Amino acid sequence: MRSFAREVRTAVTGHAALLVIGVLLLQLAFIASYVGAFHHPEPTDIRLGVVAPQQARASLVERLGALPGGPLDPSAEDDAERAALRIRARELDAALVVDPRGTTDTLLVAGGAGASLAQAAEAVVGRAEAAEHRKVRISDIAPAAAGDARGLTSFYLVVGWCVGGYLCAAIIAISAGARPANPRRAVIRLGALAVYAAAAGLLGAVITGPVLDALPAGIAPLWGLGTLVVFAVAALTLALQGLAGVVGIGLAIAIVVVLGNPSAGGAYPYPLLPPFWRAIGPALPPGAGTWSARSLAYFDGNALTGPLLVLSAWAVAGALVALGCAVFRERKRPKSPVS
Repeated sequence: MRSFAREVRTAVTGHAALLVIGVLLLQLAFIASYVGAFHHPEPTDIRLGVVAPQQARASLVERLGALPGGPLDPSAEDDAERAALRIRARELDAALVVDPRGTTDTLLVAGGAGASLAQAAEAVVGRAEAAEHRKVRISDIAPAAAGDARGLTSFYLVVGWCVGGYLCAAIIAISAGARPANPRRAVIRLGALAVYAAAAGLLGAVITGPVLDALPAGIAPLWGLGTLVVFAVAALTLALQGLAGVVGIGLAIAIVVVLGNPSAGGAYPYPLLPPFWRAIGPALPPGAGTWSARSLAYFDGNALTGPLLVLSAWAVAGALVALGCAVFRERKRPKSPVS
């Protein structure tokens, strides 16, 4: 038994045990994050434009804004055309156009922003209208493509790009050491990741576009977006490896997969997510990438500035931290004696 105990201590080192505990915590965080984000979607602050006769507009906005639970964030709009333009600009999620001469109103939605969001707006507004003995007709002014089931292709495409980004950086770390030996090696790694990002961005755009006809966006815009997403995640992973060694791979997975994917607005857009995930989603690569891909596919490239700045910030910060870690590591290394 003593011999077996010694064998166990030799086979399972303290370092390995700590890594296993870290994996367990990461696994539990994964479960908690995904279940927490998706187990009970409730609409909150759906941005709803309200087009109605001037004498009734203010009271209707007030009534819709006072619905229990706050599912709607209504605002008055002058006419249906302006409301539709604001939906296409991604400033509104839906718009209710009241017909003063009848009992059937029109709800403008955008299926390309996510089928679950359009359905939630339809359900909430439908109940409110039924309480006033009115009906609602749905008009989808930015529908998802036939090959884009429930508007999820953008999300899955970005998830694939993110997976490639951190796996590529992780493989480089496993094969050549988690921390670059000097700044030149760090630059070489960043260059290799940039080449990989360009290839992954192009191939992802081709697969979802011409090959599967799943996303109606041009190859060039998606290629640029994919390159930025992959490089941002890869640079983040490289930076965390420079700071924490191989543990940095787990930290990257925690940021991108555990926190980023459920908060990306893919399966459930932001108004359907709990407050924590709704708050962090736009600031993380999966959320910024998913929003951008949908804008390119269905909204004429509107509302891209913020998400692209987020992705660029992750890319630049990751590259600078990785280079900084390499410089620090080189300066701390003992110099060879001069004969």
